[in-house]
Formats: sequence, C-alpha cells, structure tokens
Amino acid sequence: QVQLVESGGGLVQAGGSLRLSCAASGSIFSISRMGWYRQAPGEQRELVADISAGGGTRYADSVKGRFTISRDNAKNTVYLQMNSLKPEDTAVYYCNAKTYPERWGQGTLVTVSS
Repeated sequence: QVQLVESGGGLVQAGGSLRLSCAASGSIFSISRMGWYRQAPGEQRELVADISAGGGTRYADSVKGRFTISRDNAKNTVYLQMNSLKPEDTAVYYCNAKTYPERWGQGTLVTVSS
C-alpha cells in the first residue's frame, strides 16, 4: 500500500505564499496521479490540482495562475506552491494518491488572513 506524509501549511496573510509537500512511500509504482484537494468548513472536498505520472497537470479554475503543482520523482514527493493566497483559500488541504485503494494524507490546515 501507499503511505502519504504531508508537510507545510500554516497561517499566512493575504497575498503571501506557502508550499505544501507530500511524500509517498510504499507501492508508489501503482500511483497514476497525485494531487491536492481541499475542504473548507461546511463545504465539499474539491480538487485543487493534480499531476499524472507522466507530468500532466490539472488545476481548479480558482487557483489557475496562482498555484503550481510539481513532482520530484527521485524523492517521490509532490509539491504545491501557493502564491497570491486569498482568504477564500483557507481550508484543510489533503494530499491524494490515485491508486488502489485510493489514499489520503492526514490533512494540513492553511489559513489565509485578510
């Protein structure tokens, strides 16, 4: 199975930047995509960005141009660089690995103050 360990997150002022990291271990060869989802209070979990094994990326419209997802295959780690953060980006961010069974990280809180 795949294990995911997240790091990053925290409190930042609007307009600031944060970087999230997600390190995968275990049966990483089985992962087709890795990415980040977020869930704000009272809201459904939504895709923020993900990246395929081949490097193809997808982004939510709300973060295009501000967030960048990347991966370091040597470290089995996916990064989410978040720039120009807005208060509406405040949420718990979850790392996700598309494998069987699908795996989730423990979540890391990102709080953007206005």
